[in-house]
Amino acid sequence: MNASVSRESLDARDRPARLTVGVVGAGRVGPALAASLALAGHRPVAVSGVSDASVRRAAALLPDVPLVTPAEVLARAELVLLTVPDDALPGLVEGLAETGAVRPGQLLVHTSGRYGTRVLDPARRAGALPLALHPAMTFTGTSVDVQRLAGCSFGVTAPEELRLAAEALVIEMGGEPEWIDEESRPLYHAALALGANHLVTLVAQSMDLLRRAGVGAPDRMLGPLLGAALDNALRSGDAALTGPVARGDAGTVSAHIRELRAHAPQTVPGYLALARATADRALDHGLLKPESAEALLGVLSDGGTANGTNGTNGTHGPGESGPGEK
Repeated sequence: MNASVSRESLDARDRPARLTVGVVGAGRVGPALAASLALAGHRPVAVSGVSDASVRRAAALLPDVPLVTPAEVLARAELVLLTVPDDALPGLVEGLAETGAVRPGQLLVHTSGRYGTRVLDPARRAGALPLALHPAMTFTGTSVDVQRLAGCSFGVTAPEELRLAAEALVIEMGGEPEWIDEESRPLYHAALALGANHLVTLVAQSMDLLRRAGVGAPDRMLGPLLGAALDNALRSGDAALTGPVARGDAGTVSAHIRELRAHAPQTVPGYLALARATADRALDHGLLKPESAEALLGVLSDGGTANGTNGTNGTHGPGESGPGEK
């Protein structure tokens, strides 16, 4: 559900009152969100962090905001951002509720993609107002993150009576609220991790391999290619599939596997898994013809150790396109 109202056009009656803001967990996300809320007129008043990196991030993004304990953050702030790792969130919420740190009427916001508001139930029973606002963005821990929030989608889950407040806070940070049901949060988060987290691994592996192949600036080589591939995929979905798997070039794929086994064997399982998934999608969408798929699937099933190990499929070499299109 995309917001039909922009950050600038938010009606005054829909804007939450200016709030004091606290951050529990000064990782990469919390300080950036608090800094963005400060731009909207809210006032960061307290932050907690343990590591040296957390202290540095808080000082850079929230200058002059005191570093205190989590309990003191809740004592000082009307809106508290819980920006800790997913696995630490349930224990943190339970601990804060059990020690009486949670105050009635306090807005308690977590930024976990995995959880909805149910994880905040201990705090809700203590009178807190629970919100789950997950920015679908990768964070660096620097001021650039505040700029990237402009137009960023947020996965929003909240009780119906707090829905407008949740969406208004997201819009104030420059984001676009997208409503996610409580039960759908794990699937939503898996989808984002599949696309974003694994993309980093794939790009890093690709750059490593290009360096081994003698490419001096793999980032410059990959930038335009990956940018175009991402744009095409977002615009056209599976219709954007190209390359040897989508064409059914079994010999080329076999050559790839042979080279990867020789130079980077740790990448072979991932290559095979993604090639099989690509072949399935290409078949389902009519891009890969069944008659071309048989030899390709055979190569993928035996890991490239039996068929086409000479790097050709009898019609063209590994660097040339066949009758299909690239």
